[in-house]
Amino acid sequence: PPVIHEEPASDLLSYLDTHKSMGPDGIHPRVMRELAEELTKLLSIIYHQSWLTREVPDDWKLATVTPNIFYRKEDLGNYRPVSLTSVPSKVMEQIIMRAITQHLQDSQGI
Repeated sequence: PPVIHEEPASDLLSYLDTHKSMGPDGIHPRVMRELAEELTKLLSIIYHQSWLTREVPDDWKLATVTPNIFYRKEDLGNYRPVSLTSVPSKVMEQIIMRAITQHLQDSQGI
C-alpha cells in the first residue's frame, strides 16, 4: 500500500480556503490552515492508518445538510441539499484523489 507522506498533507492544509464553512466537527478551515505546521505530522499518521485499516474516524462520516436556494425560493424544486463535511476528511479525500490520479497517469490509464 502507498505511504501517505507529510508533504501532501502540509501543502493542502497550507492552502485551505478560509472562507469555506466548517463541518459538523466544528473545526474551521482557518484554524486548520493556521495550525498546518503543527497538525501535519499527526494528520499524516491518521491518514496513513486510515488507508491501511480502510477505516476513518466516525466524526469524518458525518455531514451537516442544509438547503441551498437556486433561483426563486417559492418553488421547492429550487432547493438543493448542501453537505458540510469535516475539513480533515476533505484533506484526506484530496490526498487520495491525487494519488489515484498520479497512479492512472503513470500507468497511462488516463
